[in-house]
Amino acid sequence: MTIRKKYTSKDLFEEYGDLTFGEVLLSFRESDEKSQAAFAKELGLSASNLCDLEKGRKLPSPSRAVKIAKKLGVSETLLVQLALQDLLRREKLKFKVSVAA
Repeated sequence: MTIRKKYTSKDLFEEYGDLTFGEVLLSFRESDEKSQAAFAKELGLSASNLCDLEKGRKLPSPSRAVKIAKKLGVSETLLVQLALQDLLRREKLKFKVSVAA
């Protein structure tokens, strides 16, 4: 059984710096010691789609980020924030996505 610490996006950014959606997915998968195929099935994705997300070749829409967050039992806000930040980074726009209090 895996116990996941509840992180806010601020906690993660302070502790680890800029993270990508893919890096977070990969860290969840590796912490659960699952293969891409097993983790993809759990998330309702194909293994190749999961691989593309982990490597940043594809970026999830905000609604897909929410679906993945729900299946992982993590903050929807965090994964949407990471997905949007990745999109801005890809477009070379120097904005930071933050969550209003």
